[in-house]
Amino acid sequence: MPAKAGKKKKLIIAAAAILVLLLGAGAGAFMFLGGKKDAKTEAAGAEAPAEGGEGKDAFVDVPPMTVNLRSPDGVARFLRVHFMLVPGTLKAEQLKEKLPVLLDAYQPFLRELRPEDLAGSAAVFRVKEEMLTRATGALGPGAVKDVLIQDLVQQ
Repeated sequence: MPAKAGKKKKLIIAAAAILVLLLGAGAGAFMFLGGKKDAKTEAAGAEAPAEGGEGKDAFVDVPPMTVNLRSPDGVARFLRVHFMLVPGTLKAEQLKEKLPVLLDAYQPFLRELRPEDLAGSAAVFRVKEEMLTRATGALGPGAVKDVLIQDLVQQ
């Protein structure tokens, strides 16, 4: 039996050594090959623009909003949300002009949220999807490509 245990131990050590070598090779390849910027980006000295945008203007930063939450016990609760919009068919400037219409569509949804709606890891995803749906309803299909939530704080 000791001979079998020794062979098994050697096999485990060999497998671990091979795994470490593979991980090291993968990390090295990632650092040398994956970390390079393309020549156009390096020459321009700027960030790569998002689709349909112009560099940093590709995102529309929406000022933070604070709304009252619907509370069953009558205690005042607030939600502070700060997010950015990724323009789709609209340019960033056009989206900024239509921001009041969009914020008007978001207000009823955010005010109807309850504290328990914001619990759990999927809460941010649900809020983000509903905001994207309301943006589509207010501005038309494809006008907003994505909603990027920066802060979602319940007080």
